[in-house]
Amino acid sequence: MDWQAVALSLRLALATTVILLLIAIPLAGWLSYTRARWTVLVEAVVALPLVLPPTVLGYYVLVSLGGNSAVGRWWEDLTGRTLAFSFTGLLIASVLYSLPFAVQPLLAAFAGVDRRLLEASSVLGCSALATLLRVVLPLSKAGLATAAVLTFAHTVGEFGVVLMVGGNIPGETRTISISVYDSVQSFDYATAGRTSLLLLAFSLVVLTLTYALQRGHGPQVGAAWARR
Repeated sequence: MDWQAVALSLRLALATTVILLLIAIPLAGWLSYTRARWTVLVEAVVALPLVLPPTVLGYYVLVSLGGNSAVGRWWEDLTGRTLAFSFTGLLIASVLYSLPFAVQPLLAAFAGVDRRLLEASSVLGCSALATLLRVVLPLSKAGLATAAVLTFAHTVGEFGVVLMVGGNIPGETRTISISVYDSVQSFDYATAGRTSLLLLAFSLVVLTLTYALQRGHGPQVGAAWARR
């Protein structure tokens, strides 16, 4: 088994989860409580990776981060390294690809918070940010945990976007899913089988934990998430 690829996948998944929670919490809070009509467009953009083929998303990210793009040239001038086919580029692609898995469970959880508590917080003079941190988040622990678990698991299992943006560089962009693909390509079915079994067990544990969180701590969160 390629333990280097396993370690890189876990590092990528952890970094992606932390970054996405920092982005998803205020974004989901804004989407849940704003009255702007065009929020449906923002929600559609956030959910786009759910229906867009990974290779298509990976292509656009690769073009955006490549040496011919403004972002790619700026990064290369700043660091002396290319952004595409690097761990940093891989991290950016993973954040974009896993965004809905962080935002949508939080949207469902925030929707289940009693509006009267929000009104009471507002009457007491709390700002929107204070209400989010002191009222909404403590009541949305199950949704927060679900978002973290699903984001982490989804990142571990990425393949199409990872291959398009990161390529297959050992120790830099070669993740566990690409390791399975390489093993099959080289007819090393024994290694591919062991690695696939590890991913299968991991996925089963993640799904069991997710359903346990929804049933045990937030049935309304589970229902709202299912409707999405």
